[in-house]
Amino acid sequence: MPELIDPTVRLRASFLAVVSEFHADRDCPTPWFVNDVDPAALTDAAAFASYVTRVLSERDEATRKADWFVPMTTLWWTEGDRMLGRPAIRHRLTPALEQTGGHIGYDVRPGARRAGHATAMLAAALPVARSLGITQALLICDETNIASRRVIEANGGRFIDAVGAKRRYWVPTS
Repeated sequence: MPELIDPTVRLRASFLAVVSEFHADRDCPTPWFVNDVDPAALTDAAAFASYVTRVLSERDEATRKADWFVPMTTLWWTEGDRMLGRPAIRHRLTPALEQTGGHIGYDVRPGARRAGHATAMLAAALPVARSLGITQALLICDETNIASRRVIEANGGRFIDAVGAKRRYWVPTS
């Protein structure tokens, strides 16, 4: 049964397979977390370990990369040694994130889509958001992303409004 875990070097091979799948997927844009990987981490085990350490450190306000950065908890959705996806939970919002990012973003590897993973992964991430003091999570999806809209609504998302090409929802974390 899939579960959320902290990023780990143990799943390096599976993570690299996920990155390859996202780069090969022509139907959806490549997620930012794939493009955020140091290229050396894709070939060197020590560089990958540094990448994992960096991702884990992003939970701490003291490791801010820039003024726009907010602390973020990234987890991996896994089944055994297979990475299926990842949610990222932003601990707080900036004005820009209130309009286009929200508290939680998630991605499912192309080879694991349409199997209920996004819905289950978001359901598992909501209590983590609650533990961070977020009582209602703001989730945002593209107006045209029907699959993401269904995932959010299946997790209790209440439509707030549309801002440009984005739909915004409040989702209870309890």
